[in-house]
Formats: sequence, structure tokens, C-alpha cells
Amino acid sequence: MSGYMGFVGVSTAQSSIMNVFPIWAEILGLPTRTLIGHDLPVDATPQEYRRLVEAIRDDPDHRGALVTTHKMGLYAAASDLFDSLDEFSTLCGEISSISKHDGRLIGHAKDPITAGLALGEFLPADHFGRTRAHAVCLGAGGAGTALTWNLAERDDAPELIVVTDTSRERLDHLRGVHERRGTPGGLIRYVLAANPADTRDVFAAAPQGSLIVNASGLGKDRPGSPVPDGTWFPEQSYVWEFNYRGTLEFLGQARAQETASDLVVVDGWRYFIHGWSQVIAEVFGVRLTEELVARLSEAALASR
Repeated sequence: MSGYMGFVGVSTAQSSIMNVFPIWAEILGLPTRTLIGHDLPVDATPQEYRRLVEAIRDDPDHRGALVTTHKMGLYAAASDLFDSLDEFSTLCGEISSISKHDGRLIGHAKDPITAGLALGEFLPADHFGRTRAHAVCLGAGGAGTALTWNLAERDDAPELIVVTDTSRERLDHLRGVHERRGTPGGLIRYVLAANPADTRDVFAAAPQGSLIVNASGLGKDRPGSPVPDGTWFPEQSYVWEFNYRGTLEFLGQARAQETASDLVVVDGWRYFIHGWSQVIAEVFGVRLTEELVARLSEAALASR
């Protein structure tokens, strides 16, 4: 056994992966069973990001890392320290996977792949074409960027994707990502949620069967929900909470309406499974199969 893997987040000790990683390492035959958390505040400075990336790069025992909350901040502050970045990373302006191969520091943005894998497990492949439903993404940060990228790439793309955020800067960044990608004009609507009425109006305009996603980080890194209390979800919607741990207020709101509004409510557990397995595979050069991911998922359930 040699070296260790890193986990860049806000409160890494609370994540299930700390218990799951050694079990997965045994299943995958990894050279280490050790996962080290690198906690940074939500408002980390560029200097903190650069020091961390330099420490990972210069430590021969550090095999690489998964990045959660800090994907966009780390890219903005330290992307120049990487020898190679994938297309998703450069276009989306985020890094979720740090790996080291042949002396080179490599960054990937795995979230668009992760979002597609998790979404495909509960949303029918023909859902948007069959129902003409829309997608509502609450949050224009790294998770929202990944989700909207994946939705725009679908053969069965929604007619309209509405993205809300409290930050004009994040919305403008996301708009720039999709302009560089060549996303068809009019597919995505960007809404500044300056007050609760803005979000209520978005929900009221969404057709039944819409996909409603909390990609804001609220309910995990900070308490709260992007949805004002008393707001009704569109009937027969698929409601997806990206988080699986935390205060999870958004998830509670959806579950309170699950029966009355005939909702399909999904938490972030499968997103967690796919997200970590994709990055571990990149860091250690593992080839994932459906059977192998199923084994990893089953092994992780005991730690949930």
C-alpha cells in the first residue's frame, strides 16, 4: 500500500465516502486505502486554492483528488498550474477531478458525465419529447453548469431549460459557457432570483412533468432552500435534490408534496456514487463497468 487520495470540500469528515473509500479500494484493488480531506471555506481565497493545488502536485504520495464545492473557484484561481485540462473543464470553467499521470497534473470536469449517469437512472429517455415538459435548474454554479450541459446534449432535450440564481455573475458565466459550446439560442432562459416571487413565478410557469433540480448547494454547505416556503411544485414533476446529506430543506419540501402533487422525488445518493466512482477511476486508471458500479453501490449502502 502506498500514497493517498484527497477530497477537496467544505466539511469532508461528514461525507459517507470517508467510510466507503476503504471498502471500494479493496473491491477495486487500489494501491491505497487512505482518503484525506482538504477542507476549505466556501469563500476560499485564490491563494488558498493555489497552495492546495501546489501541495497536491508536489507531494509524490498524493495520488489525486475529487473536488466538490470548490470546482469553479479552484479553476479560476489555479487552472494555470495544470499541464492538461479536458474540454468540459475549459469550457465550463471548473475542475472536479485532479489526477497525476507520468509527472503531469491533469484536471477534468466529470460532473456532466455524472449528471447524465444519475439522471438516466430515474428519468425516462423519451420523457421531454413525450411530455413537452421543461427543466428548471435552481443554481448556476458548477452543478448547474454540468446539468444544463448534459440536458442540452440529450437526444431528448427539453424545449426549455430555466436556470435561476441569486448571482448575476454566475448566470452570466453560465450563459458564456453555453455560448462557447454552441447551445441553440432560446433553449436556456437565465433568471435572476432577486426575491422569492421570482422563483414562484418560474414554478408556476413550468408544465406538469417538469424536471426540478436543486443545484444551488443550499441544504448541504449552507442551510436553506432556493424554493420559498409555500411554493407548489408542478404536478407529476421529477424533483431531484443533488445532495444526500445536510439539512436538505429542499428535499423536505418536495417530500411534503410528494403524494398530493404526484411527484417523483430523488435525492443525491446515486449522484454521489457515480461522481466518486468516475473520479477514482480517473485517478487510479480503473475501467468501470455497469457490474463494477453495481458492486460499489451495494457496498456503499451499508455506510449510508
